[in-house]
Amino acid sequence: MSDPVELRRLRWRCRRGMRELDTLLMRYLDERYEQAGAADQAAFRALLAMPDPDILGLLTGRLAGEDPVVARVVERIIARRVP
Repeated sequence: MSDPVELRRLRWRCRRGMRELDTLLMRYLDERYEQAGAADQAAFRALLAMPDPDILGLLTGRLAGEDPVVARVVERIIARRVP
């Protein structure tokens, strides 16, 4: 189980002011973050540290991620996006 304080901080960082990003990031946090390995959790935190246009570019496929672990997390977020 993850630290509840850390999860609250991450939840706050998922709020980007763009509904699409908010929804995708929060869904990953709620559904997959706690079960993810340490490398994937670190990659998700690194993703949250990026500017909104970069995150949006990665999630829409307009940008290619340089870090393979971040790219794996992005793929998991995108895979969940499709109903």
